[in-house]
Amino acid sequence: MAPYSMTGFARSQGEGEHFSWQWEMRSVNGRGLDVRLRLPGGFDALEPEVRKRIAARLKRGSVQVSLQVRTREEAQALRVNRALLEALMREALNAARRLEMQADVRLDVAGLMNVRGVVETAQVDLSALAQDQADVLLAGLEEALEALLEMRAEEGRRLACVIAGQMDEVERLVGRARAHPALDPGNIRARLKEQVARLLEASEEALDAQRLHQEAALLAVKADITEELDRLEAHVAAVRALLQAGEPVGRKLEFLAQEFNREANTLCSKAVDAAITDIGVALKTVIDQFREQVANIE
Repeated sequence: MAPYSMTGFARSQGEGEHFSWQWEMRSVNGRGLDVRLRLPGGFDALEPEVRKRIAARLKRGSVQVSLQVRTREEAQALRVNRALLEALMREALNAARRLEMQADVRLDVAGLMNVRGVVETAQVDLSALAQDQADVLLAGLEEALEALLEMRAEEGRRLACVIAGQMDEVERLVGRARAHPALDPGNIRARLKEQVARLLEASEEALDAQRLHQEAALLAVKADITEELDRLEAHVAAVRALLQAGEPVGRKLEFLAQEFNREANTLCSKAVDAAITDIGVALKTVIDQFREQVANIE
């Protein structure tokens, strides 16, 4: 199994009794799980269950979740403010009398109905709707969550392929370092012997040849990068195992990225040959790329 990415987007939508709904979920990288909800007014009671279900399926990532609910027109009732309408009618008749118009003048009732506040739309009680249709809405959430997981899984598979290629490159560079003539014991002895000889010839004072040889041997041990190469190969094996673990491994991969970088730095500092330094720099480049990809892994 490949690891999951933390990046994804999903949407689900549907209809319930007298209303329609739509969930949207977006997730990006995050150090932990950070869920930000945006629910319509009256739907706050859903929040604990929504957070619980998301936390059960996702372990890391910054996740934005929004719910949109629209009531249908047939679910809205017209309500006439009769007191206001009758007051307007009386005022209209009084105005007609004051202007010496016929008392039985026909009132423009339709015009009065258009006065703001005379006709009101009675909206559905959203709190009651959220309670009555909670199962429908939560089923829609599960649908969006499943789609988000599928997208994160697909992205995770692509990341795993990229990381596997980077591990192949690290392994190739380690092999080049091991096979380089500069690390051959015979070449190391010859180089140290030559350096000691130059020191003895150049010095105006008598030098203890035996002490020089001891110091040279100590320097040879310090310059040995075999342990660093061994640890790099061990880290490569650990990354490959984690990619097949089938569980959230992002934090472990981030730790290994730090370890890779530490070994590459040590290798560069101990290098006794320019070619080995070049290999170390190439390793650091690949490791930086690895670290960038790992930041996307759940």
